[in-house]
This record gives sequence, structure tokens and C-alpha cells, in this order.
Amino acid sequence: MHKKKHNNNVTQNFIQGLRPFSTTLPQQIKKILKKNGFNLSSLVDNWTKIVGKNISDNCYPINVKAQKSSKEICLILNVIHGKEVDVEYNKKNIIDKINSHFGYNYISQIKLKIMDSFHNAKKKIKKNSKSKENLIKKLENINNHSLKNKLNKLIDAYNDK
Repeated sequence: MHKKKHNNNVTQNFIQGLRPFSTTLPQQIKKILKKNGFNLSSLVDNWTKIVGKNISDNCYPINVKAQKSSKEICLILNVIHGKEVDVEYNKKNIIDKINSHFGYNYISQIKLKIMDSFHNAKKKIKKNSKSKENLIKKLENINNHSLKNKLNKLIDAYNDK
């Protein structure tokens, strides 16, 4: 470390060589990382790999809540109506798999939120058909043929998912 004096007689310390990665991150990102916000996205991305196909077909993570007073973190799962008993019996197994994936005790409890898949599926079908028609109408105004084809493929892939 060495010191430099500037024109206003203020001395600043400079570190030569490698600096910690944390010094390069903006404050907002540091706050998110301290709250373990990156873990939720990792959990959602790897959900099927972590808990297995059987459990992932019945539920998926929607939120992670941490209480301010303690370090207990609660995972909130959306569960298909009728499958909540299966997920309830596998809570301990899910917690163990998630904690082993992260390498430390990340989740301490799981709360279930029941969703009615039958009604949600009907609503999604209606919305998708209307939105697809609107998107096709908007695509007609695009002059670039290759861009139009790629956007059509994107719409089809999104609707298939």
C-alpha cells in the first residue's frame, strides 16, 4: 500500500496488485448478495435437478423469506391441488437436498401455497391464444424477413413451453 497526496492536501491510500472482488461490486448488488438473493434464482434454475422429477412435477419455488431477527430462511412452494400431501411428506427430504446442493444449511423450513392447476391452465390457454393473435398482427408490420421468422419461432417456442 502506498499513499499519494493530491492538490488539496488530502492523502489517499492505494492498494497495488490484486483487489478483492467485493470492492468492484456496486452497493445495490452487495445488498442483494447479503440477503442471499442469488440463491433463489439458482434454486429455480436447478429445481428439477435438485429435488427430482417426481417432486418438481408437483411443486415449484416462488419465494424465499428470511426473518430479520433470526437466520432461519423459509422456502415458499406453489403446490398443485391434490399433491400437497406428497410434498408435505417430502419436506424434510426437499430441505436436505437443497442444503446439500448449496453446501450449507440454507433452508430451515418450507411453507406450501396451494394452487388450483385446472383453473390456472384454462386461464393460461385463453390468454395465450389472444396474445398469440395480437403478436402475429404486430409481426405483419415488420419488414425484415429474417427477423420476422426468428420472432415467429420465439413465439412458437414460448407457447409450447
